[in-house]
Order: sequence, then C-alpha cells, then structure tokens
Amino acid sequence: MMKFQLNGLFDQMKQMRQASAAMKISAMLALVLGLGASAPAQTSPPEVRRISLQDCVQAALAKNLDLRIARYSPQQARLDLTAAYAGYDPTFFLGGQHNYSRSGGGYSSVTGTNAPPSTSDRDDFNSSLKGKLPWGMGYTLSGDVAETAGFQKSLFDQSGGSAAITVNQPLLKNFWIDDTRLAIRVDKNNLKHSELGLKQTIMSTVTTVEKAYYDLTAARENVKVQEKAVEIAAALLNENNKRVQFGAMTPLDAQDAEAQVASSQAALIRAQQSLGTQLEILKGLMSDNFAAWSELDLVPVDTLTTNRQSFDLQQSWNTALTQRPDLLQSKLDVANQGITLKYNRNQLFPELDLVGSYGHNANGAREFSGAFNQLGNGSQPSYYYGAQISFPVFNTAARTKYRQGKLTLETLLLTLKKQEQGVLIAVHNDIGTINADYDGLMASRKAREFAEAALDAEQIKLQNGKSTTYTVLQKQRDVTTARASEISALTAYNKDLSQLSLDKAQTLERLGINLDLK
Repeated sequence: MMKFQLNGLFDQMKQMRQASAAMKISAMLALVLGLGASAPAQTSPPEVRRISLQDCVQAALAKNLDLRIARYSPQQARLDLTAAYAGYDPTFFLGGQHNYSRSGGGYSSVTGTNAPPSTSDRDDFNSSLKGKLPWGMGYTLSGDVAETAGFQKSLFDQSGGSAAITVNQPLLKNFWIDDTRLAIRVDKNNLKHSELGLKQTIMSTVTTVEKAYYDLTAARENVKVQEKAVEIAAALLNENNKRVQFGAMTPLDAQDAEAQVASSQAALIRAQQSLGTQLEILKGLMSDNFAAWSELDLVPVDTLTTNRQSFDLQQSWNTALTQRPDLLQSKLDVANQGITLKYNRNQLFPELDLVGSYGHNANGAREFSGAFNQLGNGSQPSYYYGAQISFPVFNTAARTKYRQGKLTLETLLLTLKKQEQGVLIAVHNDIGTINADYDGLMASRKAREFAEAALDAEQIKLQNGKSTTYTVLQKQRDVTTARASEISALTAYNKDLSQLSLDKAQTLERLGINLDLK
C-alpha cells in the first residue's frame, strides 16, 4: 500500500508567543481579504468526501467517457466477425409461373380445310439452395416441376420435373484460402486487436487517474505548507511588533515581516487555486456527469510511498515485449498481412475446378403426382463430372497485388521492430528516472530537515539579538521552498512508478484490477 510520510514536515516549528489581540485581528483580516479576492463566496461549505485511489479507479472504470466509448470497439469487431461467417449462409430460391400461348388455326391450303387454333397452358415451379462450404466447395441443390395442358383432348397433357445436386471444388485458386476464409481469419484477429485496444485505453485511463490522484494529494499538502508559511510569517510579525513597542526594533525593520506575510498569503492563494484545478481534473476523469460532482470536495486518504523499489531491467524488458497491448496489436497487424499475402499468392494460380452433378428426371401424366412418383423411383437418373480451367493470360493484377503485399509485410515488420526498440528505451528510461527521482527525494528531505534546523537556530539568535529579521525571513522562505520541493519530489517518484507500470503493461495487475473484455 501507498504510504506518505513527511516526517516532521509541518511539526518542527515551535509555537511562538501569542501576539496582541489587535495585531492578531489585523493579520487574520488581511488573510481573509486576500483569500476572498481569489474565490467566489459560497453560501454553504461543499460536501467533503474521503476517497481512496481504488475508489477513484473503480469510478473511472464505470463512468469515464473515454472508456465507455472504447468499449464499443470490441462489440463492433465481434459483429464484423459474425458478418464474415455469413459467407457460408445458403441462399434459397423458390419461384413459379403460369404460361399460356395460342397459335395457328385458319384455312390450310394443303388439306383444304379449316384447322382450329392450338393452345397451351403450362405451370412451372422451381427452387434451389445454393451455398459454399468451409473448404471452398460450392453446391447447388435444385428442383423443378412443370405441368403442360394441350388443346386436343388430353393428347398433349403431361407433367415433368427434375432434381439434382451440382458441386464445384477448386483445386488451385481459392483452394487454400478464398474471400470468405480471408475475411473470417482477418476479422478474428481484428477482434483480438480491438480487445487489446480497449485494454490499452483502460490502462492509460487508470494511469491518468492515478497520477491525478497523486497530484491532488500533493496540491493539498502544498496548501498545508503555504498555510504554515503564513502562520510562521504572522508569528514573526507579531514578535517584531512587540519589539517595536518596547523600542527594541525600529518600525522600518518590522516592515520586512509585513511584506513576508503578504507574500505568503499570495502563495497560499495560488496553492488553493492549484488545488481546485487538480480537484476538477480528477472529477472529470471519474464521472460522466460533472455537474453532480461539482460541489464535492474530495480528500485523498491514501498516502504516497517513500520506499525505494528496484527493478530487473532484463525482466522488465521481457514483460513489456510480451504483454504490452500496442505491441500485440502490431503483431496482429503483421499476422493479418501474412494472411492477406497468402491469399494474394493463391490468386496467382489458374482456376482449376472439379465439377459434377447428379440428379433424376421425370415425366408422366398431367397431374404432378406422376412426376413426383418417377422422381421417387429414380428411374431416369442423370449425371456429369469433369474439370475446367481458366486463367488470365498475363495475370498482371494478381501479380502486382502479391508484390505489393510483400512490401507491406516488410514495412510492418520494420515498424514492429522500431516499436519494440522504443519500448525498450522507454522502460530503460523509466527505471533510470525512478532511481534518480528517489535519490532526489532523499536529498530534498535532508534539505528540508536542514532548513528547519537552520530556521530554529536563527530564531533563537533573533531572540538573543544576534540576528536580523531579514535573515530569519530568508530562513523561513528556505523552509517553505524545501517543504514544497519535498512534496514535488515525492509526487514525481510515485508518478514514475505509475508510468513504469504502464510501459510494462502491468498497471491492472499492480492495482489488482481484473477485467473481462469478452
């Protein structure tokens, strides 16, 4: 867990003697007026909510607008994959029509008689089921039946029909892979790609929330530092005013302390304004309804760690190269291009297909039942089989696409290599920054301790008449600067750890977040 230890940050100063009531009122009035100039008046204090880093992360996972938008990407990719499988959906057709024709009739010079006209009524029904199988074979199941009625009695009345299955199996082009199999394999990888993209967005958002939480913690601590600076400056001003009253100090010498009070109050106002900004940034990351959070005052309860952490560079590199979502996405891009290149190569071959058909014919009396009976008996079979070949003479388009695909694959491989190198550099720099910032944190802590000790010593000198107000004020400014520097160094160190987790793709594991991206 995170620990924030600023040992003795605000408690090293000894309480000075109380000033007169008039001077205390004057100092407080100046403080109130200074603070009131920077912030709008509120009729009631805001609701204070103590919140942990885990609370902030969970709120962001549920409400952050960027994450809510990003979650639609895998859903879209999953629908694209479903649509790709539609290439195997069969197509059913059913049709029927009635045909009537009348022709002939009139006087015949051959027979010397008047011939009646001839008429024909025909009813046709046909159906088919077409589709393609996963290994590239196309099939067609077809059937038709017809009934014909002639004019002269029932001499020409008859019915007939047929039923057959026809198949087409590619042996070269479209044998290893075709349009449907290409789309399915690519869309499967695209689904993984979108899930990895969502994971990357989640990790980036969580890291942003974590850093914003640290910034808010630092802003609150900096406000405390500036409040302490105002308190110390006011106490010195009160002491100097008492010395002026007893004639131990001239009024001119006391003016330096008054200027320091005003300067400290201005620094406090700036710190409070920065705190308000950091507060709104964190609220915006956690919520999809900022108005509902606008009146809340969030108080971090988790503390920042000051423990040195060490990392194995080689292990960190291996972790980043195998787990970073952006690298895995790039590898999927390479895989997709490899699939496309395989398809382009298959298109270089001629179309050599095995074809065949088997079915039965039928004819009989006018009623449909006669034709159906013969189809059932299978007394009039028909079939054919063979092979057919076709190819473009030069096949320029397919050859060009294949060469372009090879160039694209080489480009993606080099891009991946460059990206991996960038990851190695980033992790290496992260670890170096962590070590340097930790050393800087320890140095700033010692500097703060020395500055506090120097201020205590200088105040004792001032009380004994061996120092000046100017020197004490300088020591006070040094203490305030040292305390602010320690807070800044502590925040930077914790944000460094967060950044390394992101660059190693271990943000979710480090914070104990389990997500189901399916």
